[in-house]
Amino acid sequence: MPQVQTLVGQVDIAVPQLVPAQRDSTIAAPAAHRADAWSRISYVCMKKVLSPICQAFWHPLVEGLENIPTDGPAIIASNHLSALDAVFLAVASDRRITFLAKSEYFTTPGLKGMAGKMFVAATGQIAVDRGNRRKANAALQAGAGVLSRGDLLAIFPEGTRSPDGRLYRGKHGVARLALETGVPVIPVGLIGTFQVLPMDRRLPRAGRVQMRFGQPLTFPRMTDGRTGLAQRAATEQIMKPIQELVRAAPGGHLRRALQGLLGTCQPMTIR
Repeated sequence: MPQVQTLVGQVDIAVPQLVPAQRDSTIAAPAAHRADAWSRISYVCMKKVLSPICQAFWHPLVEGLENIPTDGPAIIASNHLSALDAVFLAVASDRRITFLAKSEYFTTPGLKGMAGKMFVAATGQIAVDRGNRRKANAALQAGAGVLSRGDLLAIFPEGTRSPDGRLYRGKHGVARLALETGVPVIPVGLIGTFQVLPMDRRLPRAGRVQMRFGQPLTFPRMTDGRTGLAQRAATEQIMKPIQELVRAAPGGHLRRALQGLLGTCQPMTIR
């Protein structure tokens, strides 16, 4: 396995053992997560509204969509550049995707907060309170429940948006789910969403967005995937193809050269 040198500190949240991805599982989901008929209808309506908007302003180019299975559970693991990343992924996929969304989307005041809350709550997304270990554990349990129903679950392994458009070290949550449920992980490289809506910008700008879905990664299911060594190894195997998908995009070499001139943050690098 190629070695991955990671230069940013990592927080490994210990979670209770997750259940395997079986359709008859009965995992209690957090109150903010909806998986009923109303959320399914809302999800379809949101896509019908957002799809033409995305096409008009950002002309998304999608590659490798055939790597998403037509049925059965899978984890979508993508780099995280913008608050719009979930929207672009949802629009690209023919299947419904449930996202682990930070709890701030449910509690932020004002018009922006209201819009975020409407999107994530009405479409059945799972709230993650990153500052509360117990609630974060419950969110991962709810994510395992989504997989147990044979659905798609999307996680941003970095845990938060990139401040400068570069890829940062992955947290262990996605590896933990993959090891303990045995479902495949589909790496995704998002390109252009940082230019559309970076962290310090309130309104998006027009641009071109690209999404590159890689080949599924499979991991042997472990009865206890909590061991640090197994989690670290699986996280490295997931983050490496994400970086390769971003690098292989048209203009990737020029983009990396420009990013190298911006800021002094330390991204994930491969030797």
